[in-house]
Amino acid sequence: MASDSMQNSMRHYKNMRDSGVEWIGMVPSDWKLSTIGSVYQARNTKVSDTDYPPLSVTMNGVVPQLATAAKTDAHDARKLVKSGDFVINSRSDRRGSCGISSYTGSVSLINTVLEPREQMNAQYYNWLFNTVQFADEFYKNGHGIVDDLWTTGWQEMKRIIIPMPSLDVQEEIAAFLNKKCAQIDSTISQAKISITEYKAWKSSIVHEAVTKGLNPHVEMKDSGVNWIGQAPKTWEIQRAKHHVVITHGSDPKTEGFIPVYGSGAESFKTCGEYKTGPAVLLGRKGATLHIPHYIEGRYWNVDTAFDVKTDEKLDLKYYYYLAFCFDYKFYISQTTLPGMTQTSYNNMLIPIPPIQEQKEIVAYIDVKCNQVDDLLSEKQALIFDLESYKKALIYEVVTGKRKVV
Repeated sequence: MASDSMQNSMRHYKNMRDSGVEWIGMVPSDWKLSTIGSVYQARNTKVSDTDYPPLSVTMNGVVPQLATAAKTDAHDARKLVKSGDFVINSRSDRRGSCGISSYTGSVSLINTVLEPREQMNAQYYNWLFNTVQFADEFYKNGHGIVDDLWTTGWQEMKRIIIPMPSLDVQEEIAAFLNKKCAQIDSTISQAKISITEYKAWKSSIVHEAVTKGLNPHVEMKDSGVNWIGQAPKTWEIQRAKHHVVITHGSDPKTEGFIPVYGSGAESFKTCGEYKTGPAVLLGRKGATLHIPHYIEGRYWNVDTAFDVKTDEKLDLKYYYYLAFCFDYKFYISQTTLPGMTQTSYNNMLIPIPPIQEQKEIVAYIDVKCNQVDDLLSEKQALIFDLESYKKALIYEVVTGKRKVV
């Protein structure tokens, strides 16, 4: 793994001492401790976003204002940010939203803008302030009305104790983490690209099998349906209503342990009522209504999901795989919240192979998709491991538990 070469370029400091600060722990004996207020001073200059371009403070740092950012008419109620300033969102529900700004502009008043003092390496402190441990300490020093929403202002922030290695060590640490974390991020990025490719491959496996069959030499015909395209000549193209029964869901009335599904990627709560599978659940409304579910055990579906059963001429799991291929955009009602109607699902033209061929197609897809899912799991596990390693690496280096060489 990438961490092996990184471990070779690091060693432990020989002489360590207890910092006396819980979130910092042990530090090298020659490192000083100080407060954020000794390294930064607050920049509270009020400006207008008509004079200074609006910026957003995100998990990825300070960027030009996002299109999704909440906007107000109070254009003068902004804080000045200069290139090189460190900006952090003071609210706990924006945890991790911070970074050094590469821009001169303005941010909302909820953010704390810090101007570096002399004799410090801003990148070192940027890495320090992006650790999980610092975020915990930062919000612990805040105040709020409810337990899960806290605000930490400059008066609290400036008193937080932080490690202060020598300037030379700060520069060494910053250079090391800039390089090593870029390597880790590159590996994570490649893994995410692979995941996207695997998912596309999985979709193509399903679509090819349910619309073209498993025999590449069979005679084909034009189905007359865009999302199906060419289909085997012996297959029928029929409206789903001839083979499916679609019913509405409802809110459960009792509590229990039965998984409840709506229009979404997974069950979202439990209840005491149940229906018995197998069944296919199709989305009725919501941004993720295009994700069907194949349920074999007990379940319940609310009104954002339709419950589907099939007759003897349409294999239920074959229909489930078909549902991944439906052209939802063609049928979705154009409202604020995307929606599919029972009528649309019933009148949808679908391919109907002979029932034995449907079962063969399902068996083939099951095997192939399990293989792809294994590959996806490997990449997802790699990303998890790398992200965990990166967090641990940053914390250990910025607090002196590992020495870079």
